[in-house]
Amino acid sequence: MGALVIHVWRHPRPMGAAGRCIGQSELPVDRRKVKRLAHRIRSQARRHRWPRVIYTSALGRSREVGRCLARWGWRHVVDPLLNEASFGAWDGLRWDQIDPGLIDAWVKDFAGFHPGRGESLTEVLRRARTWCPAHDASSDLVLVVGHGGWMLARQWGQRHPSPPVAASEWPAPPRYGECWRLE
Repeated sequence: MGALVIHVWRHPRPMGAAGRCIGQSELPVDRRKVKRLAHRIRSQARRHRWPRVIYTSALGRSREVGRCLARWGWRHVVDPLLNEASFGAWDGLRWDQIDPGLIDAWVKDFAGFHPGRGESLTEVLRRARTWCPAHDASSDLVLVVGHGGWMLARQWGQRHPSPPVAASEWPAPPRYGECWRLE
């Protein structure tokens, strides 16, 4: 057995997210987009003979892809540790509804600030870095449908020993439906 490899797809684009602070807000996703991503995952799994087990966050935009795969005979495991970052009271607000002074405070303490009294980036990095599923010991591969923030945090943890000092260091999120190979 080697190191754990995670193939993680970002969930389909949720409806109504544009211009809003979206962390753990529940937003609907077009059923066709859910099914399309599930088909892509299933096709890749067949082609590469990957396990038919999918881990998803507890948030609907991720969980619905897992439910679709479960209808096709996959094992679906919901794990809240895969959830997007919590922005607390900011979650779901339009960005222009959030006090600019609070956003400035977040930028000044990017890793330690708790946006809307939610999770700090340091907490999200820790959660993503330490996530390890109770997966089939016969496979080093885990398939996940997750969120851009979680994916960035996991990737950051692979490449950097400490959190970013400045907000400008934080990379852009993956595209909706994009797959990353992480460890």
